[in-house]
Amino acid sequence: MSYISHGRATLVLGLPLVGSHLAQMALHVTDTVLLGWYGVNELAAVVLASSAFFVTFILGAGFAQAVMPLVATALGQGDETRVRRDTRMGLWLSIGYGLLTYPIFWQSEAILLALGQKPEVAALAQEFLRIGGLGMVPALLVMALKSYLAALERTQVVLWTTLAAVLVNLILAYMLIFGYWGAPELGVAGAAWASLAVQVLTFVILAIYAGWLPELRRFHLFQRFWRPDWQALGQVFRLGWPIGVTSLAESGMFQATALMMGWIGTVELAAHGIAMEVASLSFMVHLGLSNAATVRAGRADGAGDAVGLRDGAKVAIALSAGFGAVMVLLFLALPQQIIALFLDESKAGSAEIIAFGVKLMVMAALFQMADAMQVMALGLLRAVKDTRVPMIAAAVSYWGVGIPAAYFLGFGADLGGVGLWLGLVVGLVLAAALLMARFWMRARV
Repeated sequence: MSYISHGRATLVLGLPLVGSHLAQMALHVTDTVLLGWYGVNELAAVVLASSAFFVTFILGAGFAQAVMPLVATALGQGDETRVRRDTRMGLWLSIGYGLLTYPIFWQSEAILLALGQKPEVAALAQEFLRIGGLGMVPALLVMALKSYLAALERTQVVLWTTLAAVLVNLILAYMLIFGYWGAPELGVAGAAWASLAVQVLTFVILAIYAGWLPELRRFHLFQRFWRPDWQALGQVFRLGWPIGVTSLAESGMFQATALMMGWIGTVELAAHGIAMEVASLSFMVHLGLSNAATVRAGRADGAGDAVGLRDGAKVAIALSAGFGAVMVLLFLALPQQIIALFLDESKAGSAEIIAFGVKLMVMAALFQMADAMQVMALGLLRAVKDTRVPMIAAAVSYWGVGIPAAYFLGFGADLGGVGLWLGLVVGLVLAAALLMARFWMRARV
């Protein structure tokens, strides 16, 4: 297969995944924008609450993400029974993890206060999490079903379902936050109820599609769902927990940065939340391409096609790098205009948030390429079932180097919030270098 053919196949599979990740991110951006219009404390609270939910979610999502390479490899080997077994146990592990995490959300105010957050912000964040935390189980189940469908190259349904979720969330959140169309004005709680409703609805739609679409019925996904399959559960667990820890190491680095930013001030934390939303939107494109690379490399690995695996990886890396270069230019050219999209500039504090957010956008431009390369390397390594060594490399890069660098530059070198983000750059560059080196070592074996 030529490089052009690899590129076309990667984009056909990857673009709907990119769209679905962007749409998923738009759910959080919607809440950020609406609460940014509602009030500064509410915006700061939802930044903390969303970060806490995401960090908890991303650890458990390792089991759901493990479904993708396992199903892709099984399909490459022509083993349809394994497709059902691995997916079903991925769903089991997602349910179990989701149920175990809810007590954390219930007591989140005490946790945030212990971490140095302001009382009024911590109380609002708990109000969000006590409601929104109920969505952990459906959110993880959605991730598992998306992984299953992506491995089957059924990415269009993932895209359209997520886009529909964005529209429903926008309507519900607008109505419940501000109290329009006869609804009560619930503020932060309104955003949480809207998010919960959307997660449940998305799961129901994907479950119906995956379980009863005629072309997919041969996999019998939900047949005797209650029966355990300990061998498959062990396999998903062994592959999935390092994926979750790796993702937690990275997202935890960003969450720790948010907490440290909260020590500096509410304006800085709000600006951090907006700039992080923008950087995350760009990251979703790289993540979608990485998912496509996981599926294609997993199938090549299952079929024993080493040349196809390497050539496909080169093309996926080039596509991600090209997009990253475009984002660098955009962040440097239009930082003020981008930040201003998230705020009502007539409200008090908006000008200060924009001014500080512009500085953070420059830092975001610095780590774009490194962020792209580390997530692509992780996707390719998962395709060849290599998750434990990457987990160690990520933990060392993000927590052994990135967080200490951020703390030193932010507080020791007195660079403030800009220094915190420079630490992120250091951690991401190291992770990208180590993970890419690991993949090419494996790919040449």
